[in-house]
Amino acid sequence: MFSHIMIGSNDIERSKRFYDAVLGVLGASEPFRNQNATGQTRLFYRHDGGSFCISEPINGESATFANGGTIGFKCASAEQVKQFHDTAVAHGGASIEDPPGLRESALGAMHLAYVRDPDGNKLCALFRPR
Repeated sequence: MFSHIMIGSNDIERSKRFYDAVLGVLGASEPFRNQNATGQTRLFYRHDGGSFCISEPINGESATFANGGTIGFKCASAEQVKQFHDTAVAHGGASIEDPPGLRESALGAMHLAYVRDPDGNKLCALFRPR
């Protein structure tokens, strides 16, 4: 459904260190680094047919996170959900909401973990058992 997701960062090198570690848990490799025509640095992580991108804001304003927004990353196991969470926290992220684990909901059972990245973006690691 999605071609890519792009978020803003106020410190592109801090974001790179954080996302290299966290997305590495999911199997993503080093990002493609690009500088656009107006001078902003952008990082493009490509994995499993999708792209996750980080950019210095093009309008020159500070990057902010979306109130109510969440970026969900699909995991291959409950253990990978926990590893995603723990890696995020170890690299400057903050654990939020309930601890990582199995939750029952109207959409069925899911292993979930929620963190905020160093810029405040809300991330979710999700695994649906079969």
